[in-house]
Amino acid sequence: MKLELIRKYYSKGTNGTLLLNGVPLCATIELPWRNNQPRISCIPEGEYRLAKRYSPKFQWHFLLLDVPGRQYILVHPANDALAELEGCIAPVSFIHGEGRGSLSRQAFSRLKDLLFPALEKGEHIFLNIKSNRNETSDQPDAKTDPGIL
Repeated sequence: MKLELIRKYYSKGTNGTLLLNGVPLCATIELPWRNNQPRISCIPEGEYRLAKRYSPKFQWHFLLLDVPGRQYILVHPANDALAELEGCIAPVSFIHGEGRGSLSRQAFSRLKDLLFPALEKGEHIFLNIKSNRNETSDQPDAKTDPGIL
């Protein structure tokens, strides 16, 4: 199974749309792009495999495998990237600003209900992260779009 995350970059956060076969599943929020610096930046664009993981803090959630220069990049609920994330991806139901959303637990629950059964059957799930920016640009362009989905 292949998911696609289409990002928009802004100075206070990164907003996205998570798709399966071109159909939107939910919106996402992340930290702003800060050159992949641990705990203060979203991760680089690319393709990552998802795994199911449990921790006392987040209970059941997703782990992105083999992120360059990073570890323990999770997909878990959060509504404010700057206040609640350290490089992870948070599904949200609605975007309210740069790196800010709402009803994250509901969006995350729908995502778990869809993806956990596939993982439990031994299927591999890949997340392809890319942006909607001009492919010739080296840096995300935070000036062209207000970031509200």
